Amino acid sequence: MQALVDMLPAWLPTFAWPWLWLALPLPLLMWLWPLREEAGPALRVPYDPARLHLQEAGRRGKGLLCALLLWLGWFCLVAAAARPQQLGAPIEPPRQARQMMLAVDLSGSMGEPDMQLGARVVERLTAAKAVLADFLDRREGDRIGLVVFGQQAYALTPLTADRATVREQLRDSVVGLAGNETAIGDAIALSVKRLREQPEGQRVLILLTDGMNTAGVLEPLKAAELAKAEGVRVYTVAFGGSGGMSLFGVQLPGGEDTVDEQTLGKIASETGGRFFRARDTDELAGIYAELDRLEPIKSAGPAVRPRIERYVWPLGMAMLFGFIGLAWRGGRR
Repeated sequence: MQALVDMLPAWLPTFAWPWLWLALPLPLLMWLWPLREEAGPALRVPYDPARLHLQEAGRRGKGLLCALLLWLGWFCLVAAAARPQQLGAPIEPPRQARQMMLAVDLSGSMGEPDMQLGARVVERLTAAKAVLADFLDRREGDRIGLVVFGQQAYALTPLTADRATVREQLRDSVVGLAGNETAIGDAIALSVKRLREQPEGQRVLILLTDGMNTAGVLEPLKAAELAKAEGVRVYTVAFGGSGGMSLFGVQLPGGEDTVDEQTLGKIASETGGRFFRARDTDELAGIYAELDRLEPIKSAGPAVRPRIERYVWPLGMAMLFGFIGLAWRGGRR
């Protein structure tokens, strides 16, 4: 039935309560009601037959016009009561979104200038911001929140469809804002807390860090158990270069990679996510493109046509006809 209604032209009205059209003959039924009281005896007076005939014909013509106006008013009133509606232009419903938290490491090591962004050598956090901004642009329809962590974890934005606000908060984040150490477990736990009330199957956490857990109350693997229990998929991204020192933007040999890849891999596998390793900006951009594929935004459902109420027009016509008919009748008297 709905499919047939949707096939109707946009200009053709439909009625929400068509059964109210059954009230249309109600005044006629009342006029034909057999128990009406008979008119009382009339006063007999002398009269001129020709003059009375002309007066009667005039009254009959005016009475027919008055009855026509009142019937038109009643017709329009019933039409308004039946709720005429018009189908609007098709509207595509919003896409089914993911509920996604981004957890970004702001510890001291994220200030290491060992990343290439275009022709410039930049800090790790600057490179991560550029890639994450592009990732946010592609997540139209998702609700995204931002958690930053260092020695402690903080929620900068709640889950929101306003990606511009998330991008702005990310842009204003600086190294050391949450302390110089790394509390990976606390960041996971805080993100899970923000996601636990969201629909099942849509809870996603993407965690980016360049180090290992050195602070916080909760161990990362314990936090992973909590995420698994709450149905949160955790994608971990280990980000950073070789771990050597840099001098005037030139990477020097030596040093070692301090990223705890083993723990990050266990967190991802335990929660049904995946672990990624990025040693430069291009690899990081490829990882977030892969995350788009792993967590797609579902396509929109079939388009719907809104129903626009049009009862105002017949209601206004009913009032107009009724007013004219009653005024005409009163003038005759």
